[in-house]
Amino acid sequence: MIGRRHQVALALTAVLAAVAACQHQDRAGSGHGRPAPGAGKGFTLVAAGGVQPYASAADRAGFDASGGGHDFRPMLAGAGPAVSGADLALCHLEPVQGADGDPAVAALPALAQGLAATGYDSCSTASPQADGAGITRTLNALDQAGVRHAGTSRTDTEARTVTLLRAGTAKVAHLSYAYDTTGQSAAVDPADAGRIAAAARAARKAGADVVVLSLNWGSAGQDAPDAGQVTLAKQLTAAKTGGRPDIDLVLGDHAHVPQPYEKVNGTWVVYGMGDQIADGGAGTGEWRGNESTLARFTFAPPARPGARWEVSRAEFLPQVYDLDAGRAIDVNRAIAAGADLAATRDRVRNTVLSRGAAKAGLTMGQ
Repeated sequence: MIGRRHQVALALTAVLAAVAACQHQDRAGSGHGRPAPGAGKGFTLVAAGGVQPYASAADRAGFDASGGGHDFRPMLAGAGPAVSGADLALCHLEPVQGADGDPAVAALPALAQGLAATGYDSCSTASPQADGAGITRTLNALDQAGVRHAGTSRTDTEARTVTLLRAGTAKVAHLSYAYDTTGQSAAVDPADAGRIAAAARAARKAGADVVVLSLNWGSAGQDAPDAGQVTLAKQLTAAKTGGRPDIDLVLGDHAHVPQPYEKVNGTWVVYGMGDQIADGGAGTGEWRGNESTLARFTFAPPARPGARWEVSRAEFLPQVYDLDAGRAIDVNRAIAAGADLAATRDRVRNTVLSRGAAKAGLTMGQ
């Protein structure tokens, strides 16, 4: 784990960010750098954990901005190659609460722009803490940046609208639900197996080839899934219509630390990815809230019309947020450049593989 006192040299961080920025610039100059869709081709999906504009992150983004305002692009540049190299990239941004002028609120529009520049296509936004003002300002910021979203809504019509995304030749539905939404059910999609399965079936009817579910669930700071996560995962992955699973991939957030990946009833479940942007004020010691993973899944087209798009390759990429430099770092790339992050890599890998994912085909990506 990178602590408070420069365990990763800032010079190394700068080198990695510069390389990532160059690669991302190539993407931006070539029609987003993604291959043109072709008939019958598969696609690759990348997903990241939480990207909240914590006060410490907002302060760093303010420092990185030349001429005032905020700039989150340098902070996220380390994830750029993996994110922009995918056909579809998802993140998790909980609605930003607070009064006008608060650091997180002031930084939100720039964060949304930074997510778009990095290559994210859609963010899950369901959260038990969401309120009306936070939802509105967050969705407005994402809209202005051109980033799609799922999980919260400003109107009843928006709540009934399926977020459909294009990934190569496939249409992908992005669903987002939260485990506890006391008093917020009108604006936040609450996690209930029956309700989620019904939404997945509705997404199929709306034209989705693949249904991806983002879940805000689990116990904060706990690297093992809790009983509620395990039970809900079994229920959701068992839901089928005409023999075809209703949900094709489950992506979890909320624990703020990496959690295992597991194939449940033939469907990949990521219990928790951790936070891509971590809170620098959370302390040290055994806290691992600056460690996370990028989940990368390659989907192959169905063998026959109406059949399931199958995951042909499942990968995880260890990540860490440098609290001193305010940078998201791809751990394996940093190790290749000389960083002393082997312990971080091994700790994340051990957690991710702790429920048998390696036997099911999960590998560590580069």
